[in-house]
Amino acid sequence: MANDFIMTLEDVDSEVEDLTQNLKEQEGRKEPEISTTKSSKKAAKNKKKRKKKNKNYIKQEEINIGGDNSTGNKNTSTKQSSETKDKKIIDPVIETDTFNPEFTFDIEGGCAHVGLKQSWDFEAAKAALKLKNSARVSIDEIIAKIRDNKKSSTGSSDTTVLANKKKKPTSSTNNESSTKKKGDNDEENEYEKERKKAFFADESELNHKSDLIDSFQSMNLSRPILKGLSQLGFVQPTPIQVQTIPVALMGKDICGGAITGSGKTAAFIIPILERLLYRPRQDQTTRVLILAPTRELAIQCHSVATKIASFTDTTLCLCVAKLSAYTGGLSLKVQEAELRQRPDIVIATPGRLIDHIRNSISFSLDTIEILVIDEADRMLEDGFSAELNEIIKACPKSRQTMLFSATMTDNVDELIRLSLNRPVRLMVDSAKATAARLTQEFVRIRKHREDDRQAILLALCCRTFKARVIIFLKSKALAHEMKVVFGLMGLKAAELHGNLSQEQRLEALEAFRDGKVNFLLATDLASRGLDIKGIETVINFDMPQSYAHYLHRVGRTARAGRNGRSVTLCGESDRKILKTIVKHANTKQQIKRRVVPIEVITKYIKKLSSLREKVAHVLMEEKQEKEVQRAEMEITKSENLLKHEKAIYSRPARTWFQTKKEKQRAKEVAQEKYKSNIENGGKNSNNKKRKRENDEKNAAAAKPKIKRGNKNYIE
Repeated sequence: MANDFIMTLEDVDSEVEDLTQNLKEQEGRKEPEISTTKSSKKAAKNKKKRKKKNKNYIKQEEINIGGDNSTGNKNTSTKQSSETKDKKIIDPVIETDTFNPEFTFDIEGGCAHVGLKQSWDFEAAKAALKLKNSARVSIDEIIAKIRDNKKSSTGSSDTTVLANKKKKPTSSTNNESSTKKKGDNDEENEYEKERKKAFFADESELNHKSDLIDSFQSMNLSRPILKGLSQLGFVQPTPIQVQTIPVALMGKDICGGAITGSGKTAAFIIPILERLLYRPRQDQTTRVLILAPTRELAIQCHSVATKIASFTDTTLCLCVAKLSAYTGGLSLKVQEAELRQRPDIVIATPGRLIDHIRNSISFSLDTIEILVIDEADRMLEDGFSAELNEIIKACPKSRQTMLFSATMTDNVDELIRLSLNRPVRLMVDSAKATAARLTQEFVRIRKHREDDRQAILLALCCRTFKARVIIFLKSKALAHEMKVVFGLMGLKAAELHGNLSQEQRLEALEAFRDGKVNFLLATDLASRGLDIKGIETVINFDMPQSYAHYLHRVGRTARAGRNGRSVTLCGESDRKILKTIVKHANTKQQIKRRVVPIEVITKYIKKLSSLREKVAHVLMEEKQEKEVQRAEMEITKSENLLKHEKAIYSRPARTWFQTKKEKQRAKEVAQEKYKSNIENGGKNSNNKKRKRENDEKNAAAAKPKIKRGNKNYIE
């Protein structure tokens, strides 16, 4: 009985079928057929094609295993041709010929254009291939080469002979790889040449004939300019002046480069003054802006311009920046009063100029017609890039721009942001050339003798070079310490670095020029542009961070055709820069080695050790005096705030184009670059990619942010 109630799956299916038939008979209707869609039809076709495909592959394998390759290939080709009519996908074909790995596709046409219609035919593709010329080196050969090198390092004669035999084929591959690299560099050079050709003006466009110019009178200059030049003793122009003055008078943009002491300052001041003689006198406006990286160089440019323009009615204004609230530069109020008079020429440093643009009333650069950037390669570096971009934005685009430097760059990527208009490239001398009458001497410093640099410097200054000497040191603290040491040794010396006030810096320069002081201890602050007559020797306490810095340092001597000498203390880590110096020397006679006897060095080491306590005592006293002076300044400042509180706080706050974070970021970038240059031995580690990223960050930070809703949008 229990089994009667158990139903199987077959019984259930039969009962379901009976019920459906009864329902159909009762309704008298036919069961509707299932409608097939396009997608279902495509799926069914694809299934059939896959089955046919699998069958074809099975048959191909059977034919290739059992019969000849030729018959199998014929059958497979006929089946594949029938399938290509139904579909566009091409099945793989088994090739009987072996494939040569030394074939590559031809770059010129590509196989799609060489007799091929829609699909890739392997035979036609093979016809469009070409054989590679370069021989490939297998990994076994590389391993054998390394093993041979290891064996040769052991010193056995038999293994060295075998290694030389095995190295012969690899040397050809090395030569080929070197030729490849040269070819890549040639392509890059060709690309750079094309860019420079498109960026710079063609020399054939210039109509002036520099060969016919032998004096300033032959340049058709005005009498007031010639009178000022004769007062300074200028009779015959230098090569950079011969090439620059006619082009500048034409109103062309210029990128000028010449060795140090070749008269670049007069090369751009003379045509500026000549053009200003024909200016309209009805409207008094500022027409010329001259930028310099340091205050000393700006002051020197101002003095040269005032002397040449002494017989003209041209007015000049000097705007140099201050260091801090305690040191300070020239008076800000005096400069503002001079700028209100709208002088014809403004000579300035970038920081103070931007301060006047943003905060001085009725002063702008909208009427600037000529922009001159002295030491342009220094101004294009990270320390000045943001300020230079801000100044260029404030100047009109329809201006004449002139760039000058002893190490002037012609890199388009750097110059393009100055918005030059087809500039004329006037490179009189190579960017890596030194003066013709400069003798370069080097004192080798061994690794275990690095601490003896001060003793060697004292030996050179006390025994050999006793007057008219500039000594360059790497830091401000070291320059100040050596000033104390020289004073205790009885040597007359002055210091010139960034920790001094403007007044102290000018006093040091005047004392050295007048001969009151025999030695000038300076940092790289004095390496650019300073023209001090009669400098006989330049001593580098350590090798500069790059060859360009070395050129500017030794360029303080052997100026304007005079003789000069440079002495550099060269350590073991300075060999790379030393090689470049020797490579770019005019003659081998210019490079000499100076040896300081060990007995003399030990003598001055003892003298220095006896002076250590005195030097420390002097520095401590000076520190205490500075703290007392600073405390007195703070007291007077607080008294003035209490007395004149309303007048002080009623003045508008001075603004700047950067925030504190952006200024800090720019300072960090400049410090990183300086450190990386020192670590890399003078190589330019700031590559184009990193520079481009920094420029993009600065540009994004300069754009104002506008709040819209809950997000910050940048316009």
